[in-house]
Amino acid sequence: MNNVSEQAIAVKAKIVDEVVEKFNNATSAVVVDYRGLTVEQATELRKELRDAGVQMNVIKNKILVRAAEKAGYGDLNDIFAGPTAVAFSNEDPIAPAKVLKKFADSVDALSIKGGYIEGKIASIDEINVYATLPSREDLLSMLASELQAPVRNVAYAIKAIVDKGDEGDAA
Repeated sequence: MNNVSEQAIAVKAKIVDEVVEKFNNATSAVVVDYRGLTVEQATELRKELRDAGVQMNVIKNKILVRAAEKAGYGDLNDIFAGPTAVAFSNEDPIAPAKVLKKFADSVDALSIKGGYIEGKIASIDEINVYATLPSREDLLSMLASELQAPVRNVAYAIKAIVDKGDEGDAA
C-alpha cells in the first residue's frame, strides 16, 4: 500500500512540475471560472484561444496552488477556488485577456478571476484594461506607419517642387 501512495505522490509531483513549466514559459496567464459553459461554448472558446496562440487548461486547484508557489506566483492562490481553467500564452502577453474578455462579455457563464501579465500579478480590472489594448502586431504596424510619415511628407514636398518646376517650364 505504501508503494502505491509513493507512486501517486510521484505522479502528482510530475504534474505540478509540468504546470510550473507552463507558468515559467508563459508571458501571461489568465485564470477563469468556466462553470456553466456548454460543451459548444467551451469548444468555441478553446478554438478562439488556439487561433490566438493561447492554450487553456483545466487544472485542479491543489496542483495550481503548489505550482504557483513554486513558480513565484503564490499571490494567485486566493483565486484558485471552484472550477478553474488557466489560459497560457507564450507569445502575445495580452492575447488571453483579449479573447477571454470578449468571450466573457458575450457569455455570462465565463468569468475572469485574475492572472499575471509579463511576470506581474494582474487584477480583473487590469486584465480588462489590457484586453482593450491593441495587439503587439497592431502597435508595431502603427509605429511603422508613424515612422513612414516624415519620409512620405518629404517625398510629397519634392514631388510638389518637381511638379511646380514642370509647370514653369511649360509656360
